[in-house]
Amino acid sequence: MTNMTSARIAIVGAGIGGCALATLLQRAGHEVTLYEQAPRFSPVGAGIHLSPNLIRVLRLLGVDKLALLAGHEPAAFVNRRAEDGELLYSLPLGDAANARFGAPFITLTRGDLYAAVMSTVRPASIHWGKRLAGMDWRGETVELGFEDGTVAHADIVIGADGLRSRVREALCGFEKPHFSGQVAFRASYPSHLLEGLPVDDLTKWWGHDTFVLPYWLDRGRSKFYFAAMTPQAEWPTEASSMPVDVDEMYSIFAGYHADVRHMLRQAPPESVSKWALFERSPKFEFGNERVVLIGDACHPMRPFMSQGAAMALEDVAVLYRAISGAPDFASAFSAYDAHRYERLSEVHRVSAANTFMHGPTEPDWVFGYDPLSAGATAQIPAVHLQPPLHARKLASEPA
Repeated sequence: MTNMTSARIAIVGAGIGGCALATLLQRAGHEVTLYEQAPRFSPVGAGIHLSPNLIRVLRLLGVDKLALLAGHEPAAFVNRRAEDGELLYSLPLGDAANARFGAPFITLTRGDLYAAVMSTVRPASIHWGKRLAGMDWRGETVELGFEDGTVAHADIVIGADGLRSRVREALCGFEKPHFSGQVAFRASYPSHLLEGLPVDDLTKWWGHDTFVLPYWLDRGRSKFYFAAMTPQAEWPTEASSMPVDVDEMYSIFAGYHADVRHMLRQAPPESVSKWALFERSPKFEFGNERVVLIGDACHPMRPFMSQGAAMALEDVAVLYRAISGAPDFASAFSAYDAHRYERLSEVHRVSAANTFMHGPTEPDWVFGYDPLSAGATAQIPAVHLQPPLHARKLASEPA
């Protein structure tokens, strides 16, 4: 049985989830090494929603203020009918989100979120340019082989390496992700190009089988972003994105409200990209007693609730809690699996249906969820936020 305190933990994938988990485990005294296939840190990515359930994990990491300062806090999440702008449903956010869900709702760039989370990890613990080639967990230690010919050993491995997870492949065999039949046109550009068009903070415009989701990426509303989703029968390449024909985008969304058409047309053509949504069969794979998966490596899902990053960071918090409360890693991984399955199944189901907020909606089960304390037991104890350092000093002073 692997000793919890002296175990060598390898995390494959130094993205948002992998870095967040590494930070929490390092702070708890564990020896953690991250292996990332990218050659260096690169804070890139499209827009992202930081819903209140995700913000709670950022609070635990201590970077929620960085996200709040960098991003935009929408006043509401507005939903409109595509052709005429008729209001379908509006969820108050801003101060109302703090009051109702216990945390704010923020929109920003994925790169800004990644940079904030990355800043919490011990830099020397990340090994860049390490693409996993194979893994054997059947010996005394887990052996990881990388494409550069190097080998590493660990007692425990955590796969945080995304949709095309090499860790999952080592466990389950090769499973080629398949094209979902959905593509997204994405663009971000300076807000002055909108030419004074009044734009709500965050609006989803719903068509019959399409939608457009525009929002601001920063507190000063200087950067504007949209994702325009549509069905497509085939995707002709293994790559996730391809050059875009903006006339195709204009044609697909020609029946939308004039404001939306303006948003799409004001995007410089070179700023627009076209992305395929790839997915796996809806089968969660949590791992075994020595190898465990989080995020898209475990439970890839369609992004129609904007909960992908949130589910990964919820995984992080629950797995950290399980490791904190269990007598050994096998018990921790089993408890994590049991704890996450029901919630992930429901989020996966609702996200695939693409109905969330199309009309009057009860969002508390999503945004009000607290991954730091939900379902707390002796095996998965709640974790509590530390007060700021100055408050701890004041509390320790004699009256």
